[in-house]
Amino acid sequence: MDSGTHLVMGIGLAGLATIDPVVAANPTILTAVLIGTVAGSQAPDLDNLLRLKGNACYIRNHRGISHSIPAIFVWTIAITGILQLLYRGSLPWLHVGGWVLLSVMLHVFTDLFNAYGTQAMRPFKEKWISWNIIHIFDPVIFAVHIIAILLWAANLVNPATLFPFMYLFLTIYFIWRTFDARRTVKSLPAKDKGHHKGDTYFAIPTISLSIWNIVKHSADGTFSIGNLRGSSLRWMDKVQCSNHPAVEKSKNDASVRSFLYFTSFACADVKEHSWGYEVRWSDVRYRHRKQYPFVAVLLMNKQYETVGSYVGWLSDERLMKRLRMDTY
Repeated sequence: MDSGTHLVMGIGLAGLATIDPVVAANPTILTAVLIGTVAGSQAPDLDNLLRLKGNACYIRNHRGISHSIPAIFVWTIAITGILQLLYRGSLPWLHVGGWVLLSVMLHVFTDLFNAYGTQAMRPFKEKWISWNIIHIFDPVIFAVHIIAILLWAANLVNPATLFPFMYLFLTIYFIWRTFDARRTVKSLPAKDKGHHKGDTYFAIPTISLSIWNIVKHSADGTFSIGNLRGSSLRWMDKVQCSNHPAVEKSKNDASVRSFLYFTSFACADVKEHSWGYEVRWSDVRYRHRKQYPFVAVLLMNKQYETVGSYVGWLSDERLMKRLRMDTY
């Protein structure tokens, strides 16, 4: 989920913590829990600092080890320990630490529901897990939290009643979205007039509950990109992946390896120039204004030696500007 949603979820968990008699009975402990759950709801995304080491490092590691099983306990212990130092050891460890642990776990768990995914099963598996159920920003989840927080702040509803009800509603909402996503994928072959045996379909959630971005991977290796609005499936683009020798050579580049490590929806296109080759890898899940802005681009001379590279999110205009800067 986005940072704003994780923030309101952290505040919401502090409201839920009022069901804990130890927390509810002491305003100082409640304040500490609020700080802890907000910090815990943000902590796994501290790996955004990896941008300082470059986009390739960031893309390869974002939502990786920071969202792993060991990291959940590292974040919990670190945040709880800092709180104990700030409050001079006066906090009940189990009560504060338990709510911090829940906030970190909820962050990682909800991130599994969107298209970006996480490596939540590390160190047992490095596979990226993305369930394609909830958009990275879901207006229902965000709005429900905002309403509940405002009611709590205005002291209009007892938080020990309000927040359990809110999270019960959201649990039902997540379950409904999960079944809706599975039903949507199963319905696609019947809706697709060009369906052939061996075609694989993926439904990518959008900010709208009734619109899904659709990716079809055909047996011949091509990707078809479209959207589903209600029951109407419309194809907008078809991408044929290149098998040019430069594509295979490009996989030796660190930026391209980072890109391919992250996504299984990568498709390469090659442009030949007088000076060499331009290999562009695109993640076909992300189509915006007839472009695929999440890319890894490699410029190579005729001997397949790298002369410039870029990986990340960019428009064509900004991408070419960046490549020229790297090259010259």
